[in-house]
Amino acid sequence: MKPGKNARAWGLLVLTLGALAAASMASAHGISPEARQRMIDGGNWEYFVLGAEHMVTGYDHLLFLFGVVFFLSRFFDILKYVTAFTIGHTITLVAATYLGITANYYLVDAFIALTVIYKGFENLGGFQKTLGVNSPDPLKMVLFFGLVHGFGLSTRLQQLPIDEGGNSLLHILSFNAGVEVGQVVALVVMFALLLVIRKARHSEITTRVTNGVLMFLGALLLMMQLHGYSHEAWREDFLISRDDHAHAHLEAAEASRRAAEMAAGPNEAHGHAHNPDGSHTFPEDEHGPPEDAQPTPDAAPDNGHSHNPDGSHAMPGEDHGAADPKGSRVMPNDGAGHDGSTPPHP
Repeated sequence: MKPGKNARAWGLLVLTLGALAAASMASAHGISPEARQRMIDGGNWEYFVLGAEHMVTGYDHLLFLFGVVFFLSRFFDILKYVTAFTIGHTITLVAATYLGITANYYLVDAFIALTVIYKGFENLGGFQKTLGVNSPDPLKMVLFFGLVHGFGLSTRLQQLPIDEGGNSLLHILSFNAGVEVGQVVALVVMFALLLVIRKARHSEITTRVTNGVLMFLGALLLMMQLHGYSHEAWREDFLISRDDHAHAHLEAAEASRRAAEMAAGPNEAHGHAHNPDGSHTFPEDEHGPPEDAQPTPDAAPDNGHSHNPDGSHAMPGEDHGAADPKGSRVMPNDGAGHDGSTPPHP
């Protein structure tokens, strides 16, 4: 195997796994408010487009399919397994949605995450190496897991007004048709990547790394879904039951940070604290003005004079005089009538 081809294959593998990892870290692929409005305003075509989008962005479905086709190279085998998966998810998607059979979508998506872990474990020969038994029939398991994936799609579809206009069955079938188209597009991309890797004769270590990452991402998805379910099941403890609760966590953390700042007192960096109404409290507001700001009797005259307690001015040389109640200046009495009054005649 040439070094150039080997490096190229590993590079593509890393890109593929990186894309899958980035997808697994995204928020849950629910039905957005914009999509709901599109379904209300549109018709069967909008449901078809939504189905295709949901499958292409449905990272849990894509991870499972990636595990299913990882070792497949013959067209007949590919067609057989993909058909089994398609039949399975079509049955539950159409039937459960039309009959109104539903369940908590967090728990259903958690089960789907387990199917991803299962497929990676099976590809690694875990049943034989770890459990000492043969793995179950892979085709039957793909069909069974297809039923689970279809039920997961149904729980999401039932969040939409599918009965709008009395065409619920057509809406369901249009959504399912879009899912199938999206699945074909995803498979084409997967096969193109796997074809390049196979031409470079990917080794056993590549198989172990790829399926090990597949199991890791499945476990990550499982924890994400169980975490979401805990917020919904125990609302009083978590107080966050939004479908995008990851964003709510960030908002709660920011609120906690602000509360901690107010409890800690003045902010050392800015010299003030924050009141509940958003206003600022400075240190002098709590403890009075600094000592050096207090007026002292010995302060230097301001503009050539100082201020008496009643607000009148004391000019230089009159520091020992007393202020008249009316604000006039009263000179010190030196026995010569300098207090402003006329001395009495003898």
